[in-house]
Amino acid sequence: MENGNLHAAAVLRTDDRIKLNVGGKLFETTLSTIQAGGPDSLLAALATRTSDDPDPVFIDRDPEIFSVMLSLLRSDGLPSTARRFAKQELADEALYYGIESLLKSAMLPPPLSGIDASIVTTVQPASDGLPSAITAGTDGSVWIAHGGQISSYDWNLSHAGTIRTHLEDINSICRVYPEIAAVGSETDPGLHFYDFSGVRNMGSIHWTDPTDPRIFKARVTAVANSPSSVFAGFDCPHRENCILVIDKSTLKIVGELSRQSGNSAKNLAVGKLKWLPEMGLIVGSSVTSGAFGYSGYIRMWDPRSKEVVWETNEPGSGRSSRFGDSFADADANIEESTLFKVCSKSGDLAMADLRNLGDDPWVYLQDKNPSMRTKGCVNSSSSVVHCYGNQTFVGRDGELEVWSRLPKAENRVDRESEVCEGLYRRNFVDKEEDAQRGIIKRIEGGGNRLFVVREDVEGIEVWESSHSSGAVSVL
Repeated sequence: MENGNLHAAAVLRTDDRIKLNVGGKLFETTLSTIQAGGPDSLLAALATRTSDDPDPVFIDRDPEIFSVMLSLLRSDGLPSTARRFAKQELADEALYYGIESLLKSAMLPPPLSGIDASIVTTVQPASDGLPSAITAGTDGSVWIAHGGQISSYDWNLSHAGTIRTHLEDINSICRVYPEIAAVGSETDPGLHFYDFSGVRNMGSIHWTDPTDPRIFKARVTAVANSPSSVFAGFDCPHRENCILVIDKSTLKIVGELSRQSGNSAKNLAVGKLKWLPEMGLIVGSSVTSGAFGYSGYIRMWDPRSKEVVWETNEPGSGRSSRFGDSFADADANIEESTLFKVCSKSGDLAMADLRNLGDDPWVYLQDKNPSMRTKGCVNSSSSVVHCYGNQTFVGRDGELEVWSRLPKAENRVDRESEVCEGLYRRNFVDKEEDAQRGIIKRIEGGGNRLFVVREDVEGIEVWESSHSSGAVSVL
């Protein structure tokens, strides 16, 4: 036989069959199914065997779980038999065969819809289970600070590890790299970087000024990050505060924003920070409450010029900013370039277009859902707002609601500002029994999940869209 014919005989068609002996159980499938795992998978190496090989390939693994993996390769989905195994068992086998990405795609919930969301599980650290801060990843993973520890949970919500920091308590945490967290404490000075892959402290950032003796033992009040920088709000015991800009590649201070001093609401340390990628700006807010109600500010800075490009102070600024009904919390929707605030007394939600800010940019959204008119938590003692996935989630005491943008055909849009009172529809996310779990203190979105922290409640709630229950309940 000529060399060309020899080469042709060695070439396998994707419809050629191959036999496998997994843990003593025989399987027969096609090469195209095996190759669906990708060129780097363990099973891809089997594609070199010919169909007339007398001995099946032997794999010393669990045959029952392998049948699930084989079904995943055939259809990109999980069969009903997957419910017999724990998520971690499936994840371990997928990792062994090199098809973890396929399993991840099959197991992750679909896009988050607040209207159809429900609690699917509660993630609870083994010790000191009261979360003090959380940070979520784009793949639906989450890191939980509890006491002086940080527990990591992967995309599968399986416990990936816990590290103990040198801090007594952690109130701010931000994932600046896939395995690196920036953390701060209200009881210990400095911003500290921890590497989960090496379980080590990579270093610390302290705010110092040799020319000003008031700058010492500055504690972190908020952390955010951009692709190149980390932004950290610092506050000294004598009320000196600022925002430091830190280079992510060197972990060195490269700038200082908004240095201020004093006890007035408009000079307090920032309590919340968020990077606006399209605008290249950082937005922050600070709010405090006392005998005369809530007061605070919202500001936007340009890190390049180190200047404030817009700000509002409440009470007191704007022609119709509802004097006496200051905001209780604020957040930015980076997908739509909008800013939201929830009022402390009325509970009203207001929106502003970040591209068209002025002295009084707020539009107070009207509730267009008839079923919500007699419900809801008005004059709540605690309100939290969090924007994620083109939706705005609001926690009022123990109740969780979502404001979703209406289709263009249903809203009345002002041609100049592109916002109007009837632009969003409000719905409850939770059921009545969910609202009894405790006061909502933090809301964080990550991947296709929403994470909710309640006051004095151990663990965090994980919310997913209800139509994903088929994939979730199987596992």
